[in-house]
Amino acid sequence: MTDLEARIAQVTWNDDGLAPVIVQQWDSGEVLMLAWVDAEALRRTLTSGRATYWSRSRREYWRKGDTSGHIQVVHEARLDCDGDAILLRVDQTGPACHTGTRTCFDTTDLDAHVGSAAG
Repeated sequence: MTDLEARIAQVTWNDDGLAPVIVQQWDSGEVLMLAWVDAEALRRTLTSGRATYWSRSRREYWRKGDTSGHIQVVHEARLDCDGDAILLRVDQTGPACHTGTRTCFDTTDLDAHVGSAAG
């Protein structure tokens, strides 16, 4: 088994063979988006240095920026402590969100009571 395949084998895939990917701007820490990968999408990401995902709705691979020009160059890929979520730290060119905004997390505030204890 190659080093790359050994790293991919560390991922705990869900029942559909997928894992969620949290995408973060590498230098600012800004959370940009959430996407999904299977082993092949992760392999393509790690070998090319460009973020590749699995579209659950279209059931096909998509490399971020191929049609929009808003590419993601991967600086770092990390696995969480349970092995079931991936963090990609990228350099994002242009908007990350399909709606045309910089991040997918800038439109809806759930009005959490930050700092207050639930009780």
